[in-house]
Amino acid sequence: MNELVRFRAPWGRPLVAISLLTTAVMVGVSVLCLALLPPSQSLARLAAAGAPPVIVLGCLPFLVRGYTVTGRELRIERLGWSTRWPLAMFSGGLVDPEAMKGSLRLCGNGGLFAFCGWFRNKKLGVYRAFATDLRRSVVLRFGARTVVVTPDDPQQFLAEVNRRRAALL
Repeated sequence: MNELVRFRAPWGRPLVAISLLTTAVMVGVSVLCLALLPPSQSLARLAAAGAPPVIVLGCLPFLVRGYTVTGRELRIERLGWSTRWPLAMFSGGLVDPEAMKGSLRLCGNGGLFAFCGWFRNKKLGVYRAFATDLRRSVVLRFGARTVVVTPDDPQQFLAEVNRRRAALL
């Protein structure tokens, strides 16, 4: 049972809209800074025009590309790296399209290429999210920790995680 099973992380409409709008605004701010700030203010001009692209590029590594279930862990695939959760700690999960409803972002990204970081709501308490399409939310429990992911096929994903966890027992 060492084969890898990969699930895509499709983007929902809100994520597409937030990402496009934010990127467009950031590009617009950079262009305006270059156009409006006088060349004599070169340092301020460079800082003001350079900050928005740095913010956008700084969020790119945290986008969620997909989820891979192995014989021992769940990998949340990012751009160039992955976050790993050991299946030995997995204690249960459920598909809940409204899992993140009413959430307060404590630390993280609220929609520029992903909804990721630490969040809190009444239903889940404090949790980590690695989400792209909130309608596909799967809530996973790893001991005292709660994680929300959004694979392309939530039911199949949860079945695979449960199957892999059972094989470890």
